[in-house]
Amino acid sequence: MILNSDFKPAWWLKNGHLQTIWGSLFRKIKSLPTSAQRIELEDGDFIDLEWLQKKNSTNSSANQLRASEAPILLLLHGLEGSIESNYIKGLLRKVEHLSWKIAVMHFRGCSEDTNRLARSYHSGETEDLSEIIGHLRTEHPNSKIMVAGFSLGGNVLLKYLGEQRTESKIDYAIAVSVPMSLAESSAKLDKGFSRLYRNRLIRELKIKMTNMLKQHPKAVDISLQQLNSLVTFYDFDDQITAPMHGFKGGTDYYKRCSSRQFLKDITTPTLILHARDDPFMTEKVIPLEQELSNFVTLELSNDGGHVGFISGNAPWNAQYYIESRIPSWLKEQLHFDE
Repeated sequence: MILNSDFKPAWWLKNGHLQTIWGSLFRKIKSLPTSAQRIELEDGDFIDLEWLQKKNSTNSSANQLRASEAPILLLLHGLEGSIESNYIKGLLRKVEHLSWKIAVMHFRGCSEDTNRLARSYHSGETEDLSEIIGHLRTEHPNSKIMVAGFSLGGNVLLKYLGEQRTESKIDYAIAVSVPMSLAESSAKLDKGFSRLYRNRLIRELKIKMTNMLKQHPKAVDISLQQLNSLVTFYDFDDQITAPMHGFKGGTDYYKRCSSRQFLKDITTPTLILHARDDPFMTEKVIPLEQELSNFVTLELSNDGGHVGFISGNAPWNAQYYIESRIPSWLKEQLHFDE
């Protein structure tokens, strides 16, 4: 099902670029206290979770019972994101008062510690998510599991749900600003002002890959000089992402990992939030209604940018739609199941 969003952009952020840039450059959010949990993976590497610490918790048996049954909200960040990303911190601030157990999953290489293996993360890496969900289901058998993914994290989530179908072990899912057709998104980031986003992200990826090559010189067959010459996302994915993770090349990687083709197979109640003016992609990434399963709702807005969706009458009174829409929708789903 496709719905028109109720979101109305701030008059002072009336295009996709301003919606995209504001939250990351001009919003100041203090980090909340968290506790780290390292999950050992089957291949010998690890994934780090950060659990939001709750205020005024007690150790009474009644509270312990309620905590054991409390829903879990797992957050998946975007490309080169982390718990320090403003869209993550903003949502944590919004939901910290709820009884839910809330964690941020860091993809490989995105937490403070360097991962052990010559392997990174990418838009279609669902094996690690599968292990984490399995771990959560084992450790918290009485809890509903809810997952919200942003951008790349949203693509991973949607692909996972479509692959797993009825075996996802996730009760409810939300995906925000997802590049559901990776080739289209990659091409869009090579044009106009969007190249600024591309250049910043590619620079960060090069730094991370340089450090990996120092630790694992044979991770990929590329010299530091060749690495530094890469300009576009396709170049990086064709020369780095694809060979490192078993794809034939950039085109094969984009084809196999774009989440749009998996939407029809999703059997988990899922909400997708997307803006037509997202500068990370064109409207060609937006699926048709017949491509969605009966469990998927695509909420479309004309405005909102990439993980933006900012409203409000003035810059000092900005309102962040994502941070209210995510918990409100999840509360609705939990209520339906009561």
